Amino acid sequence: MDLQNYSLVSEFVLHGLCNSQHLQNLFFIFFSGIYVALVLGNLIIVVTVISDPHLYSFPMYFLLGNLSFLDIWLASFATPKMIRDFLSDRKLISFGGCMAQIFFLHFVGGAEMVLLVTMAYDRYVAICKPLHYMTMMNLQTCIRLVSVSWAIGFVPSISQVAFTVNLPYCGPNEVDSFFCDLPLVIKLACVDTYVLGILMISDSGLLSMSCFLLLLISYTVILITVQQQAAGGVSKALSTCSAHIMIVTLFFGPCIFIYVWPFSWFSVDKVLSVFYTIFTPLLNPLIYTLRNKDMKIAMKRLRNQHVTFH
Repeated sequence: MDLQNYSLVSEFVLHGLCNSQHLQNLFFIFFSGIYVALVLGNLIIVVTVISDPHLYSFPMYFLLGNLSFLDIWLASFATPKMIRDFLSDRKLISFGGCMAQIFFLHFVGGAEMVLLVTMAYDRYVAICKPLHYMTMMNLQTCIRLVSVSWAIGFVPSISQVAFTVNLPYCGPNEVDSFFCDLPLVIKLACVDTYVLGILMISDSGLLSMSCFLLLLISYTVILITVQQQAAGGVSKALSTCSAHIMIVTLFFGPCIFIYVWPFSWFSVDKVLSVFYTIFTPLLNPLIYTLRNKDMKIAMKRLRNQHVTFH
């Protein structure tokens, strides 16, 4: 018989971050400010990179612009609803909305993981092969690498949702988080989800671990290469890569914890989910870009052009 006949659940109840109404009122103000700041910060970066021909044609800034674009989506798939739910007694989400959250989380999250690996490769070429940098990392190459990151994000996410949406949900419908995520939703199904759990580990968990290991290898090779080429070069390379390493740790740490050990402590996973869906997209423009001299000059030039136009 068709499993869909058993799917009596038409909506899910989200538990949110906490039960205290006082804390929820404070969180409403806090996360509203955080969300506005991260969207504006990343949007300014995207507009600046697109508007400035020099930045758009330079590989590092082209990749940073794409990272900011992904960060806006990563922060927006669940945060606006979470903020709205702080003022609601019952935090409901439709079945379709829940599946959409799962899809966009894994699609955008997977694409960002691969993009971070691409950015590490960009730093490797810039530091270790500076004379060949513009040849190896030309605009066409960057576009292809970004396209690959989107494709790698899309394929696992659509396969996971295709399995999840056809599971029978006939009873419990409470999700112990502020958004729908795969480990939390599939455990509500009325069948044994062991195989799907293994699929999730092989997709999201393997992607997280492989990208994280590639990033560690990339930065290690950078440091070793620079150390061999010039005395004192390690400190310069560390300065260049420290921001990248910080973001990588904040982003991949929670992902690996949640998706490699998917049925772990879900109360802890709430906190970890906040880090990689909200705080990492906020830190990216601050750490990667807004302290960058070229980006500041381009932003000032864009602002002056806007003022002159008006």
